[in-house]
Amino acid sequence: MTRRSCYDHSAIVNRTSWANPMRVIKTISIVLPMLTLLGCSTLARQSSGGVVVARRAQIRSSTAVVAADLLQVNRGDQVDILDSVDVPDPNDNTRKERWLRVRGHDEDTTEGWIESRNVMPQDVLDAAKKLASEDNGVPAQATGQLRASSNLRLTPDRSGNENIMMRLDSGSSFDIISWKRVPKPKSSEAIESDIAPKAGSAQQSNTKANRQNDEDNEPEETNELWYKVRLTTATSPAPAGWIYGKQVELTVPSDIIFYRTGREFVAWQRLDGEVKDSGSANDRDVARESKPGSWLILEKSSSNQPHSLDEPDFDRIYVLGYDKRNQEHYTAYRSPDLKGLLPAKVEGQGDNKTFMLRLTDDSGAVKDVQYSLYRDARGVLKVTPPTAIPRDRRRR
Repeated sequence: MTRRSCYDHSAIVNRTSWANPMRVIKTISIVLPMLTLLGCSTLARQSSGGVVVARRAQIRSSTAVVAADLLQVNRGDQVDILDSVDVPDPNDNTRKERWLRVRGHDEDTTEGWIESRNVMPQDVLDAAKKLASEDNGVPAQATGQLRASSNLRLTPDRSGNENIMMRLDSGSSFDIISWKRVPKPKSSEAIESDIAPKAGSAQQSNTKANRQNDEDNEPEETNELWYKVRLTTATSPAPAGWIYGKQVELTVPSDIIFYRTGREFVAWQRLDGEVKDSGSANDRDVARESKPGSWLILEKSSSNQPHSLDEPDFDRIYVLGYDKRNQEHYTAYRSPDLKGLLPAKVEGQGDNKTFMLRLTDDSGAVKDVQYSLYRDARGVLKVTPPTAIPRDRRRR
């Protein structure tokens, strides 16, 4: 129903017999207010809210290429969505672009048209907020950034467009809260491939031959990795979402990146300093600017075998201490091989801290396990495992 339907009531008169003028007047006097109320209330129900996701976009006078710009809107600005229309793509007549008729929240309440990809409907934003609320109180497990522009989705699934919230810019940073492996889409026409170059290999993979060699050396995967991320308002109005793993590069802090050996760092948290020093993606260039300190690091072994859906998130705990006097790191604790699941959580103040992990025992049961931290008389960081057994008892 268009705005005109609130005022156009000629159909009532046409359907009423003119043989009885008084009947006409009576009918109009009864039906006209009802229809006006019904029409306007329907219009109100069709109108909905939305938030601008593009850094900058224009509300235009029409959907035409030569339309005038009426109002510039920026990421986070609110608009009212009044209507929508699908318009042929000027560069490809076989495709269509969706445009929204919107009303800005500026002083003049400007009305005009904007491409739908620049606006996130309120119901989608509400779904993203609900997704974020699932991890209230869960600290960031790692940080990452996009190697190339990629879609932010409500669910870890790239077989369609229905779950796409917005397109994130290349280089966007975020906190990683968890990850999940899901079966790879069976369709050969998956909507989004999102294949990005590996870290440090952008120059070498420019040729088709090199790209083919990289693919041949990788195991055939039947599932794919997705990251659940937490974003700042500067990056996205949606506070959380899912990103396809091949587009993500982990931004390991410079303070610990050179301590990697044969295993990959998959999660890390600071064990000293303030919360803001924990390696959050909210801090610009955190991988280069992190201050020296003590860290809880979760490692995972590298393997040439395809990944399984039920494999652990990490298989070893590495606690890295820091000697402020000598300004050097040392190994405070390194666990035997184990099977662990995220999230990990550090608690406590000062030197009296603990960290909680979820470990799988030999029977396959998952249990919350707490490790204690303390410093000895020399100020060296020590870790007390929850199942520590004296060496003399181990020999029995």
